[in-house]
Amino acid sequence: MSSEKVTIIDYQLGNLFSVLQACETIGFNVQISSKKKDIENSAALILPGVGAFAEAMNHLKDLGLIDPIKQHVQNNKPLLGICLGQQLLFEESEEFGDTKGLGLVPGSIRKFRTSNTSSKMRVPHIGWNQIVTGAENTWENTPLSDIKEGSFMYFVHSYYVVPKSDDVICSITEYEGVSFCSSVHYNSIFSTQFHPEKSGDLGLSIYRNWGLQHKLIK
Repeated sequence: MSSEKVTIIDYQLGNLFSVLQACETIGFNVQISSKKKDIENSAALILPGVGAFAEAMNHLKDLGLIDPIKQHVQNNKPLLGICLGQQLLFEESEEFGDTKGLGLVPGSIRKFRTSNTSSKMRVPHIGWNQIVTGAENTWENTPLSDIKEGSFMYFVHSYYVVPKSDDVICSITEYEGVSFCSSVHYNSIFSTQFHPEKSGDLGLSIYRNWGLQHKLIK
């Protein structure tokens, strides 16, 4: 096991234990914590999450975790965002009115709208769906490096990220006629709208690649 500490941030919303299990399987030196000091002393952070954007931001604020997370990224230390955790990294969300996010990735969060398609869109988007390359046109040097184009990952969400720059889009997924950004690679941040920990062996590969990329495991 690596000595580099990885902290899964506990802000009272999220699938913490499935993420923990995946990390332990890979061999991370991992902990779940909501303590400011643990976040400040971590080599890497994982920000998971399932639920409402505004509630999540309120929890992070109440726990005093917003500034430590921002400082971690400003120090160019790795952060992995998952599902709601990816959305929280952006500047704002239209969920329940405009709510400010962490502002670590330029862009906003939008809801799937049934008016965008000719058929009745099912929201939330739940189940297995494909990921394909985004604007980067390659997954080389990202945690998707050994994932095949068109691989299936597991999704559960009603909102999706809209980056201001296409350059940060790592993968794209299409759902009932809407193409959306399903993962982001931006400086020390890698994040996914899908759940790697629920995506079988391919999902575990993403955790492993992320760990190897940042020397969190050998």
